[in-house]
Amino acid sequence: MALGFATTVVHALPSYQQVRQAYTPSDLSLLDRHGQPLQTVRVDNRARRLSWVGLQEVSPALRMAIVLSEDQRFWAHGGVDWRAVAASTWANAWNQRTRGASTVTMQLAGLLDKAQARPADGRSITGKLRQTMGAATLERQWRKSDILEAYLNLVPFRGELVGLHALSLTLFGKHPSGLDAQEAAIAAALVRGPNAAPAVVSQRACQVLRQMQPGQGCAGLALFTQAALQRKGGMPLGEQAAPHAARQVLQAAREAGQGKGAAAPWPSALRTTLDATTQRLATQLLKQQLAELGRRDVEDGAVIVLDNATGDVLAWVGSAGSLASAREVDGVIARRQPGSTLKPFIYELAFERRLLTPASLLDDSPVQMPTTNGLYTPQNYDRQFKGWVSTRHALGSSLNIPAVRAGAMLGEQAVAQRFNALGLALREPGGFYGPGLALGSAEVTLRDLANAYRALAQGGVWSPVRWLPIDTKARPSAAQPPRRVMQPQAVYLVTHILADNSARAATFGLDSQLATRGFAAVKTGTSKDMRDNWCLGYSDRYTVGVWIGNASGAPMQAVSGTTGAAPVWSRLMAELHRGTPSRPPTPPAGVIEQPVRFAGWAQAEPARDEWFIAGTQQAVWQVQPPPVLRVIRNPQDSAIYALDPDIPPNVQRLSFETGTVLGRRHSWWLDGKRLRTTSAGSPQPWLPWPGRHTLELREGNTVIDRVRFEVRGAAPRRQAAS
Repeated sequence: MALGFATTVVHALPSYQQVRQAYTPSDLSLLDRHGQPLQTVRVDNRARRLSWVGLQEVSPALRMAIVLSEDQRFWAHGGVDWRAVAASTWANAWNQRTRGASTVTMQLAGLLDKAQARPADGRSITGKLRQTMGAATLERQWRKSDILEAYLNLVPFRGELVGLHALSLTLFGKHPSGLDAQEAAIAAALVRGPNAAPAVVSQRACQVLRQMQPGQGCAGLALFTQAALQRKGGMPLGEQAAPHAARQVLQAAREAGQGKGAAAPWPSALRTTLDATTQRLATQLLKQQLAELGRRDVEDGAVIVLDNATGDVLAWVGSAGSLASAREVDGVIARRQPGSTLKPFIYELAFERRLLTPASLLDDSPVQMPTTNGLYTPQNYDRQFKGWVSTRHALGSSLNIPAVRAGAMLGEQAVAQRFNALGLALREPGGFYGPGLALGSAEVTLRDLANAYRALAQGGVWSPVRWLPIDTKARPSAAQPPRRVMQPQAVYLVTHILADNSARAATFGLDSQLATRGFAAVKTGTSKDMRDNWCLGYSDRYTVGVWIGNASGAPMQAVSGTTGAAPVWSRLMAELHRGTPSRPPTPPAGVIEQPVRFAGWAQAEPARDEWFIAGTQQAVWQVQPPPVLRVIRNPQDSAIYALDPDIPPNVQRLSFETGTVLGRRHSWWLDGKRLRTTSAGSPQPWLPWPGRHTLELREGNTVIDRVRFEVRGAAPRRQAAS
């Protein structure tokens, strides 16, 4: 029977390799694309276990402390210390206290086989026999070093802490290889009494320390022990360089099949697309900028860096950490109004549909557009108007009114559909936002907007961002495949404008943060009341997006896209291309360059070489004086009226009417004389009189509109009284 029982034990215990393979940390180490640790994330809340630590990574002091405290003859016995068993039996017979006879190997057998674990009311004779046989089995099949290594990784220490790695980082803030004699003694004491009071742990640790260092005292050990045990076990451990990115990585990994039970458990480390150098640089630059803007009511920011070719996320900074007002809020996926950063997509669609070219002239003058909520009156950032400007100048200098006019040409629904095709995921249809959609009235995320700019960098091809490298062992996720959203010819025109420092000079100057040494296409944006400002741009290899603002939605003080977000974008782009200058894109087939000049009301712009989609080119661009806006609807200008003397005069009265509502200061003037005016907005009756007449509509002393008309025929006879 004993032989059969022992055989059962042999088959029940796993091998060292099986134990290693089955070990799953509670905290996942996220690595960058080069294998460098970036972030430690907890994925199992049942217990705190960190990555497996090899025995060679454990400090000699700790190995000595564990052996002295738990199993002094560990390296000599065969699993059971019979001397300790005899001593324990004798002591129990004489009712004396002793260390006990359970060896490290026997304890490991209990950890590997839950049936051998110590019950709350003590272990039975059968349980002790099972543990003894299990220890003997381990000693025959395992190496001594493997036994001690597995024990140190599986033994519970205190509270939820399991294994030496979790204990060392939580209580002492260091890797197990760096534990000194004092720390090792405390660790060994916790094995004996995981949840003992600090005073008891200190007393036991002192006994171990004196065994390790005969003749040495335990000065300061009690205070040090109490301080170590007060540290929280739930605190973040390991690297903490990408906390917000970690959430996205875990979601992507789950979608790829990781972390779903025994079939696909979490590994101890997961390689990501992030680049540690870029991540830390982006974080540092964001913190520096927020520190500089601290007096302007700026508290938050976010940065994202994408690889143009693959969509790999190279950096994802959701907040500035301790400098942020809401450090847990991920600014990369928070929805905000993007301001003028949507303008490039408006013009690209207008180029694509042949409604505009970079040389087309747009009117930058006051405009009122009716909406369901009243008149929409857009303004430029500087509250000034430039008159007739080319599309290149309008986009480069970020003029608002031309962009609204371009959006009106396309229609709100077409604009919204294009934004959604680019992944901006508007929450409402285009009509909900009205004409303001062209100026960023819809809320989008920095992630989606940056990826839309990456589509520009890719010549109009959109694909989703990627967190896991293609060589990951997880099965590929069902991500959307790349798709062409924009025409490459129209995209090239927009890119050429966004990279043209001269085109933006009127608003930003020639020496702004947007000017780069190599090629880069860039656009800034500021939302209403300066609540958010943005800077999005791309080089030949990278797309960088920066948001600066307040998570609370509070406005900033005198902070625009060029003073808030642009400095971070500019410095980060410069570092990304340090030693490798960015090169401009090659013009695609179907675009041509030719000289153009401007005439008429557009002579303010100098002649230049301009790019066109083939078939839309034109050498001379001019604007004729605009037609006079007719306010007087009746009579028509140059109209001729004939009177019939046989018809009563009241029937032949002429009604002066306008196409708009008259205010109190509006008045009718006929042939230089003011007429008695009826109520505002009502037609003005007039008894026709032969001759040529001039009718004017005036506002105060200003003539709003003027028409000339003629009345022919004899004066009507007055009808005789009946």
